[in-house]
Amino acid sequence: MTTKNIIDLASTHLEKLPGNVFDLLTVSKPTSTEAAINLTKIVSKLSPLVGNLIEFNIVEFLNDYQELKKLGKWKRQDPGFPDTIFEGKVSPTPGFEVKAWFPLATEITARFKDSQNHFLEDQTYVTMVAWLPEFVIYGKPIIIDILITSGASVAAARDAHYHNPPNYIVLEPEDTKGRTKNLQQTNTNGYKFQNEKSDILKAKKFVEKWGKIGKVYSTSPQYQAQIRTLIQNFNYRLDTNFAKMDRIRHKDIQDFKSRVHSTIYKGLTVGEWNNLISRGNDEDIKSAFEKYLDIK
Repeated sequence: MTTKNIIDLASTHLEKLPGNVFDLLTVSKPTSTEAAINLTKIVSKLSPLVGNLIEFNIVEFLNDYQELKKLGKWKRQDPGFPDTIFEGKVSPTPGFEVKAWFPLATEITARFKDSQNHFLEDQTYVTMVAWLPEFVIYGKPIIIDILITSGASVAAARDAHYHNPPNYIVLEPEDTKGRTKNLQQTNTNGYKFQNEKSDILKAKKFVEKWGKIGKVYSTSPQYQAQIRTLIQNFNYRLDTNFAKMDRIRHKDIQDFKSRVHSTIYKGLTVGEWNNLISRGNDEDIKSAFEKYLDIK
C-alpha cells in the first residue's frame, strides 16, 4: 500500500460526506422574520467552530473504515500541518489539510500559505468542505459538497498567480529546521511594492538583470536570495490578503465554488441565497424566509 493508494482510498470515503449532519450543534429556528434577519448577520461566526468540528469528525469518519487499521490510523494534528495525517507504516506520511467553507460568506476566506517544499512527494491533499445549517440559517450543520485536490497543485497555482516581481513578490520561509517544532516557519508570504512610481522603473531594471528566470517562481535558495535583494533595496508591504483560496485561481477550487453556488438548496440555489442575504432588501429576505423556510 503506497501513500497515493491511501489518499485515493480515503478520498473515496470522504466523497460520501455530503449529506452528513453534525449532531453536535444546533441553531434554533427564529421566532419571527425580524429575528431571522438578525440571525443572518451573525450565523457566519459559527464558521471557526464548525470548521474544528469537521476536522475532528473527518478523523473519526476515516478511522471507522477497517481496511487500513493494520497499517495505522488517522490522527488530527493541532497545531500542525496538515490537519489530518495517516500515522503508520507508510512513507511519506499521507495527509489532508481541511478547509471548511460557509458559502453564504462573501468569498472563500480560508488561506493556503504553506510552501511548495512541503508537497514535493504530493503526499498532502486539500479537502474543502462546504457546509450550511440544515435550513440555510438555522438547524444543525450539514455538509453539502466536498472537494479533494492536490496540495502541491494549489501551492503552485498560488505562487504562479501572485508572484510578479518587482510589483509583487512571494517569499519562502527562512530555514528554521534547527528550531523547536512550534517555532519552525512553514508559510510563504506575499509582499506588495510600495515605493514611488519613479522607483518602480529602477526595480524593473533590477529584475531584468536576472534574465529569463526573473519572473518564473522558484523555491530554490538561489532564487529566493535574488528576491530578498528587492526587499533590501526597495520598500515592500506585507499583503494580509495573500493566499486566500478564492483568489488563487486554481481550476478545481473555482469549479467547486461554481458547483456549490449552483446547488439547489431549500428552494433556491446556494448562490441565490448568498446574493439575497448579502445584498437583498429586508422585504425580499423576509418573503423568501416565509416561502422556503417556514419562518413567519
